[in-house]
Amino acid sequence: MSKILIIEDEAAIRNVIKNILLDEDKTYEVEVAEDGEEGLNKIKSEDFDLIICDIKMPKKDGVQVLVESLEYNPDLSFLMISGHGDIETAVDCIKKGAFDYISKPPDLNRFLSSVRNALDKKVLLTKNKELTSENKALKRKVAKRYEMVGESKVLENIRTIINKVADTDARVLIVGPNGSGKELVAHHIHEKSSRNKMPLIEVNCAAIPSELIESELFGHVKGSFTGAHKDKEGKFELANGGTIFLDEIGDMSLSAQAKVLRALQEAKISRVGADREIKVDVRVIAATNKDLRKEIEEGRFREDLYHRLAVIVIEVPGLNERREDISQLVQHFSAQIAESSGMPPKEFSEEAIKILEKYDWTGNIRELRNVVERMLILGGNPVSKTDVENFVRK
Repeated sequence: MSKILIIEDEAAIRNVIKNILLDEDKTYEVEVAEDGEEGLNKIKSEDFDLIICDIKMPKKDGVQVLVESLEYNPDLSFLMISGHGDIETAVDCIKKGAFDYISKPPDLNRFLSSVRNALDKKVLLTKNKELTSENKALKRKVAKRYEMVGESKVLENIRTIINKVADTDARVLIVGPNGSGKELVAHHIHEKSSRNKMPLIEVNCAAIPSELIESELFGHVKGSFTGAHKDKEGKFELANGGTIFLDEIGDMSLSAQAKVLRALQEAKISRVGADREIKVDVRVIAATNKDLRKEIEEGRFREDLYHRLAVIVIEVPGLNERREDISQLVQHFSAQIAESSGMPPKEFSEEAIKILEKYDWTGNIRELRNVVERMLILGGNPVSKTDVENFVRK
């Protein structure tokens, strides 16, 4: 149901417009105001989908009502009614934000068409705002998921490097043990960059069979190999304008490494089985838990690719090297897991935290998160020293 306000000082015209609207659509809710001041007060106290407003009126003219209303609510749709001598003023109203103007006496078809278009615009604007709100909420949720928690000196150093490198197109190589949070660093670089409105495409190079990695990265054309039933875009194409995160790049095959090197050198890729080259504008962030220099010595990684990727190297330490962050991480994971699973959050006693700070975290932050989840399920509230001793494997 659409709610419409008619602001018109001539009672006869006001009633005619109201009857036309109600004859057109019985679901319209139509209110009236006899002058600009009354109309403005109604606009500030109620929600309307459309304002139909005369230009020449006592107390406040239509131009004043338009300007003040749009300052109060920029999303309002205004349909101005003008006499023949008011056409220049009506055109000025359009420049000031009115949707349309109708000359007196109004042509019925022209008038109703303008009303429908104005209301359609309002519906579209509302949907766009809802979508924008949903996108913002999703971004906040993603940002929370990839939050870098802790105040250790080593983590502050990483944040400093991220802030310096993020808004450049410099390639970044993130190194560190499994479970240390390398993907968090990649997400923060992307979110702080000028590319953050475009996608961050993640590729786990260790999880894709060597015979499929080239198709995954660069796409393929129909019939290029068994199972290629249709053309497919690769990750580089999907990341165009944004960022591609090549996780565990040390596990990539040499043939795929050669194609990645060419993509970096020429900003072009070719789908598997295709002759045509495709231009791509992609920032590359790579990560590995391997010593790539050792991999180079043993012939498993290309030295030229290493130097292309390692413009900036960020070393992410294991959890044993930032034990002072464990207390904050436990609180963070407890709240995060409780929210996502519907379990009640739990406190951890000081004695429980002290034991966790002394634990040998071979699985790093990923292992700590698993332990916190286990404590939320099996431990008391607060989680005690005994809970940790009973349920955390030594």
